[in-house]
Amino acid sequence: MAAMTEGLTVLLWHVHGSWTTSFVQGPHRYLVPVVEGGGPWGRGRCGRDWPSVQEVPAGALRAAEPDVVVLQRPEEIELAERWLGRRPGADIPAIYVEHNTPRPSAATTTHPLADRADIPIVHVTHFNDLMWDSGRAPTRVVPHGIVDPGARYTGELPHGVALINEPTRRGRITGSDLLPEFAMAGPIDLYGIGAEEFTAHRPTGHPIRGIGDFPQSALHPEMARRRVYLHTARWTSLGLSLLEAMHLAMPVIVLATTEAVAAVPPEAGAISTDIAVLTAKFREFLHEPDLAVLAGKSGRQFALEHYGLEVFLRRWDSLLAEVTE
Repeated sequence: MAAMTEGLTVLLWHVHGSWTTSFVQGPHRYLVPVVEGGGPWGRGRCGRDWPSVQEVPAGALRAAEPDVVVLQRPEEIELAERWLGRRPGADIPAIYVEHNTPRPSAATTTHPLADRADIPIVHVTHFNDLMWDSGRAPTRVVPHGIVDPGARYTGELPHGVALINEPTRRGRITGSDLLPEFAMAGPIDLYGIGAEEFTAHRPTGHPIRGIGDFPQSALHPEMARRRVYLHTARWTSLGLSLLEAMHLAMPVIVLATTEAVAAVPPEAGAISTDIAVLTAKFREFLHEPDLAVLAGKSGRQFALEHYGLEVFLRRWDSLLAEVTE
């Protein structure tokens, strides 16, 4: 294993805010591009509280002289070359972080970097590493790490809570269509981008209330007031909101899909592909708050041991040291 390297200048784009929040807790200097009008290639910090992150206009990146580029979208390879005057993987060390499960096909989709051996692909779950066809690209797995929000669970509201961005557009992928099943057992509060626009297309016994998108500082205490966290994703990478719920000491009801089967122990709530099993456990937790508390404590302990920030940062420091040697 490579020695730890401190004091690198790391260029990355603001793509996944929650992941970046953990990543920039490391001992480095982090640059994020800004362009006029913002947009996907230059949104900067977007108001995030990242003291170690410096916003740099695209035209000034070359003079900033980053040591390594952390890529997250294929288009960033060409952008980095144009803005830096150096080719990622050839003239400047580069790492590509793959956040997503392969699409459109589960096991036969070829990764955009599959024909390159000069840029390692870092998958955020072992499931993703297994399912992507990464070709001759070297691959690593660095599981998620979470900035611990603390055991804030009260469960005072006998509601379920789900966090789904764009729940209408992403319907079956995120399992939004399953929410009416759970609402037969109890009310559900839905957070995320576009949550307030969600409408159930089937009868529900209890309301599904779309609330909206909140910053983490406001979201976490609201989550913790709800009795149970619902994770309905069929085909997405391991949701950081699920790990955040476990860190909050919430009991969780989870579809046994993708990496969730390794991330959620049964004693943390319920994990199954049988919706009847999951809705029954949801109903039980709503009516048995003491059981919900015990499950949440088990989930928090597991999350701290397997998805803590310290291990995440140590793995990333080792990898950054290796590619910049």
